[in-house]
Amino acid sequence: MINITLPDGAVKQMESNSTPFDVALEISQGLARNVISANFNGTTVEVSTPLKEDGTLTLYTWENDEGKKAFWHSSSHVVAQALQELYPGIKLTIGPAIENGFYYDVDFGEHTISEKDFSTVEKRALEIARGKHNFKMREVSKADALNFYNSQNNEYKVELIENLNDGEITFCDHSTFTDLCRGGHIPNTGLIKAIKILNVAGAYWRGDENNTQLTRVYGISFPKQKQLTEYLELLEEAKKRDHRKLGKELELFTFSQKVGQGLPLWLPKGAALRERLENFLKSAQKKAGYEMVVTPHIGQKELYVTSGHYAKYGEDSFQPIHTPKEDEEFLLKPMNCPHHCEIYKNSRWSYKDLPKRYAEFGTVYRYEQSGELHGLTRVRGFTQDDAHIFCTNDQLNDEFKKVIDLTLYVLGSLGFDNFTAQVSVRDLEKPEKYIGEVENWEKAEQAIIEAAEEKGLDFVIESGEAAFYGPKLDFMIKDALGRNWQLGTIQVDYNLPERFDLTYKGSDNELHRPVMIHRAPFGSLERFVALLLEHTGGNFPLWLIPTQAMLLPVSEKYEKYAEKVLNSLENHEIRALIDNRNETVGKKIRETELKKIPFMLVVGENEEENGTIAVRRHGGEDLGNISIKDFANLISNEINSTLKSF
Repeated sequence: MINITLPDGAVKQMESNSTPFDVALEISQGLARNVISANFNGTTVEVSTPLKEDGTLTLYTWENDEGKKAFWHSSSHVVAQALQELYPGIKLTIGPAIENGFYYDVDFGEHTISEKDFSTVEKRALEIARGKHNFKMREVSKADALNFYNSQNNEYKVELIENLNDGEITFCDHSTFTDLCRGGHIPNTGLIKAIKILNVAGAYWRGDENNTQLTRVYGISFPKQKQLTEYLELLEEAKKRDHRKLGKELELFTFSQKVGQGLPLWLPKGAALRERLENFLKSAQKKAGYEMVVTPHIGQKELYVTSGHYAKYGEDSFQPIHTPKEDEEFLLKPMNCPHHCEIYKNSRWSYKDLPKRYAEFGTVYRYEQSGELHGLTRVRGFTQDDAHIFCTNDQLNDEFKKVIDLTLYVLGSLGFDNFTAQVSVRDLEKPEKYIGEVENWEKAEQAIIEAAEEKGLDFVIESGEAAFYGPKLDFMIKDALGRNWQLGTIQVDYNLPERFDLTYKGSDNELHRPVMIHRAPFGSLERFVALLLEHTGGNFPLWLIPTQAMLLPVSEKYEKYAEKVLNSLENHEIRALIDNRNETVGKKIRETELKKIPFMLVVGENEEENGTIAVRRHGGEDLGNISIKDFANLISNEINSTLKSF
């Protein structure tokens, strides 16, 4: 007999060679019907895998992320089989599950695939799925694996196998199809009831632009057709909310090939929006005791060598800038923290002076491959709302909790209320990824967990997601379309103070190392604006939107009254414009709706006589004729209801 420990601590005694499915059946018939994958002692296994020793077991259904991962990875095998049958001679490479669905990278050789072919691939994949073929894993020797793929002239799989050793190589079989695979599948293909090929794109083998360009076939699958229908409806809504589309319509930003890929140009309305976001955070930071600093856009290479960033990210930076002086090199600033360390080091500090809180809207530059650039969410130049707090060990807990409060204020004021906190810690199996002493890492991780617990945050711990110099608390936001994004991060760092030899004089008159907290509630302003656009569909909070009201005179005769109203609104600090084009009021209203301006103020004879405005809200609600003062109060009350003081 073996002892199987479940996530709730319960222990099931099972016969040796029992499977995860047997354990599910022991728990309930319902769970056995729905279990599709499992994890045993930290390794993903099939529900048919024999369990031969004591261990911990987690069972996954479609409702679990890991269950979906197994479902989508299995579906990639089915689609790969369909592609291989429809396009003889193609070479398959890798086909992992991703956040939503899966992809398979394929060398199509002389074949081509386009959107018109998608339905044919889907039809064949579903035919295969309906065969209810079991997924079966088997260990293969390195020699046999190489022979198998050499016989297919598949140099991609051969390259993967050459980097593996005997005992590490497994194949997965289903139907007539075999693939090199580590495992993690659903019981059989019959669970797949709906498949959609979403799109195709170019992708370099192993992400290296010097390698062959493959075709990446993206797809998604579901256990019910209804779920696919709902997902496709969500995709259509996402297209309407695409920040690139809305940014153009709302005249917020643009890109220029002559300026360069991944370098956004902010138009007047977008620049004003950014300025309001910055002022919003600056006001809160001032109340929280931050001091604003400004650092250059470049720094000597040695600065980033000292910080450790160059060793980790040098390849992702722009090439060094050489000066006329021999051996002098500068880099475009890839991050702000080393500069802030040097600001701290400029003065001598006592424990009585701490904490020191330096904040900056600092623009940084990182080289991204052109194929990875995407609107404002993946750019080469972006501005971070960076701040670094230098404090004593005794102050760390209190300072960290204050940063949590600030981050929650920022996210709440912008409508991001649905989130999960994530404590991102080291991967203990890959210590080479990180710098610094293990003792400092343990202290930093514990400090974050304690602060999160004391603030009552609902958090999860994710191994391997820490920054290379320290653990962090990330806020994982769910947007209006149910998508998850990382917004806002707080990091504890014992390592940079060590590398930059930062000190303060303690009460014992000895020198001590400060602790460094990195924080950025927005993260990148560019990415934040993109996510805010898609979350709100362009209907920004009233306090933030560039134009809060549009004045619509019914004819040229009432333009002077409209100007008088505009002056009065400006005195109440309401951002408004006049649409005095020679168009009908109906057309002006329709076009103002498309611009997502919250209020339309129609003025004509009746309004001029009574000193009022006819107010119509975006979306069609008629608020009637009211005075300018009442409208100003309406605006003020709505802003105050969402934008609380910090």
